[in-house]
Amino acid sequence: MVDELEKAKPIIIKRVKRKGHDFHGGSWKVAFADFATAMMAFFLLLWLMGNTSEDEKQAISGYFHDPSGFQEKAGSSPAVIGEGGANVAVIEIETIQPETDDIESEISKNEASNKPLSEEELAKLAEQKEIEKLKQLKKELEFLVENSIDFSQFREQVMIDITPSGLRIQIVDKDKRPMFDSGSAEPKYYSKTILRGLANVLKQVPNKLSVTGHTDATPYVERENYGNWELSADRANAARRELLFGGIKEKKIARVEGFSSSILFDQQNPHNPVNRRIAIIVLKRSVAENIEKQVLGVE
Repeated sequence: MVDELEKAKPIIIKRVKRKGHDFHGGSWKVAFADFATAMMAFFLLLWLMGNTSEDEKQAISGYFHDPSGFQEKAGSSPAVIGEGGANVAVIEIETIQPETDDIESEISKNEASNKPLSEEELAKLAEQKEIEKLKQLKKELEFLVENSIDFSQFREQVMIDITPSGLRIQIVDKDKRPMFDSGSAEPKYYSKTILRGLANVLKQVPNKLSVTGHTDATPYVERENYGNWELSADRANAARRELLFGGIKEKKIARVEGFSSSILFDQQNPHNPVNRRIAIIVLKRSVAENIEKQVLGVE
């Protein structure tokens, strides 16, 4: 009887269903790859930000604000980025040195016509080509001053012209915005910005530079045996140091001088703040050579 009951018992088989864990699928790999890509892009952005100048950042920002303005503003120059806050200070300046190819071309033309150039004619031709380069540099600097954020508040204080000695850049004082404190040879922070900004362009040309300091006619009497002559010379030397900080090589400086109030910008008003100024001249090669000869006493 017992055997029959045991045989009549139903046999129950329990099966445990195992669920697969989600992380064994492939979706997490896609998410992780996206995360790794985002982190790589983030660290690349940090690296670029740390190795990019303020001017370059402004230019990049301007492009992404208004890419369509690029060609309109830039014309044929790909280095200039258009509207939308772009800074056009990131420019390349051509070498001012007379182009040898141009001069050789002129020589070849004259040789072909059996009219060789004299030394005087060669020198005149070289100077003509150099002046053309100086005029081009003048346009580039004017464009920089007009469009660079660093110069936005000081455009009226930067004057650029061509003189018999070369390309002259004058940074003048303005009422309530002097380059230096009264009686001081330490440049204001914005004066340093201007000088270093100019240096960033001028360092790309081979010509030597002259730096001169000028004061107005107001006598400086706060220190014994120290007047406007000493002050103007010290300010010129301070400007030279800022140019060096901006990338100018020491050997490019041909002359540093102080003129006190002997050469007034506004001769009708000797006390006009504009008379207080720093002048930087990109010297023509012949002028730089004459300075060296004068120092050496060679005729």
